Amino acid sequence: MKKPKKLSSGQTRRDFIKNAALASSVFIVPRHVLGGVGFTAPSDQLNLAAIGAGGKGASDIELASVGGRERVVALCDVDFAGSAKRSVDNFPNAKLYADYREMLDKEKDIDAVTISTPDHVHGPAAKYAMERGKHVYVQKPMTHNIREARMLTEMARSQKVVTQMGNQGGSNPLLKLVQKWVDEDRIGAVSKVQVWTNRPVWPQGGAFPKAEPGAKPDALEWDLWLGPAPEIPFTPNLHPFNWRGWWDYGTGALGDVGCHLIDIPFRTLGLHYPKDAECSVGSVFSQMWTPDYHPEGCPASSFITLHFDATAKSKSPIEMTWMDGGIRPAHPDIIPANDDIGGANSANGVLIIGEKGIISTNINDSSPLMPKLYLNDGTKEEGPQNEDGMEREYGHQRLWVEACKAGFNSPEHQGLTSSFDYAGPMTETVLMGNLAIRSYMLRRENAQGRQEFFARKKLLWDGENMRITNLEEANQFVGRQYRKGFEV
Repeated sequence: MKKPKKLSSGQTRRDFIKNAALASSVFIVPRHVLGGVGFTAPSDQLNLAAIGAGGKGASDIELASVGGRERVVALCDVDFAGSAKRSVDNFPNAKLYADYREMLDKEKDIDAVTISTPDHVHGPAAKYAMERGKHVYVQKPMTHNIREARMLTEMARSQKVVTQMGNQGGSNPLLKLVQKWVDEDRIGAVSKVQVWTNRPVWPQGGAFPKAEPGAKPDALEWDLWLGPAPEIPFTPNLHPFNWRGWWDYGTGALGDVGCHLIDIPFRTLGLHYPKDAECSVGSVFSQMWTPDYHPEGCPASSFITLHFDATAKSKSPIEMTWMDGGIRPAHPDIIPANDDIGGANSANGVLIIGEKGIISTNINDSSPLMPKLYLNDGTKEEGPQNEDGMEREYGHQRLWVEACKAGFNSPEHQGLTSSFDYAGPMTETVLMGNLAIRSYMLRRENAQGRQEFFARKKLLWDGENMRITNLEEANQFVGRQYRKGFEV
């Protein structure tokens, strides 16, 4: 009997998996005859690890394992007493770590990782993994800031790793119907896009919560949870979810669902970097004449305007508006008054407005897309209004796993809907809204000794060079400062 083939010097386990898949076509006896229907040989399995194993991370690593077809070898989480217990139960043989750096340094056989942490850790964790040649699946938004998104996009190419951002709606097959309506010029030249959401649905717009060092749960690794953010004592009401409303950790309503909503027009219209950004935000008054001022956190509501150059698909310059905090656009005249715009109860949605009609869709996460076409002549068409029978999260994680096995630049890799080549520029566009919000809140003392807001203007954006060209102070929000050991 032949001895099993050993990996030659310089050949990685990942190379072996890919080469074995290519060579398998010469086998006379099918694999399933040897191992049973659905059997995957250990040499053909991907070694997966999760960075962030609770919350959304639990479903990300579960779906990436493709029902146990792939091998989950390690789980990393700062609090295994919380929702990460689900992953521990699902993968009892996985080794457990609190620090992703230790995990990636010790577990040399990891091929690919899912990263489903709070937003502020996405960039540092993805960089650390890609530097070590690991394929990465990173939850939306891809990064906490624009600079990180550009760096990771370039690093994915240079490291030749397969990437995917976790905006699973990008793999929704119903998007092809929306794309068809655009490509067939059904609504004519598009000049305006309106996007809105009912988020935030977590505490936002008030004062930062007070520290309570003695209240820290024993199982929570607080310093590792802080990651790149400034060191502070344990503060309740941040972990595991309410961090979203604070700039040191989260990216607000835009970061939560912008990559699900803005993705639809960005993809179907072939948009690139915006030319400018401006905003206004809702004010909260706890006392007469003086609005509350909490620049460390996201506002209770905001209205963002971005402008884009014409593209091959859009044919004319486009204005995109974003509304959050429950604000939504007016009901267009050509849409019947009793029809929801966007999704159910008009809570979230996208309107793509052309010279001949309007396309309306819901948020594209795991909610039904609910695509509808309204033309000026009274014609109405609609796609399926529910998505019964579709694969969970549209196979978004599974397709990434199969692309990892096929290798960098393979047809499977090229077919991914949110590899960093696409997700990077789209995430930068989403985060431009946050740059505008944070700039809007800048103030300084004037000659009379009063605080005045000085940055409430349209910000001109040089996308290629990642710079605001007409307000230098706004460029501080392109990136961030990092604690030692978590740099990007």
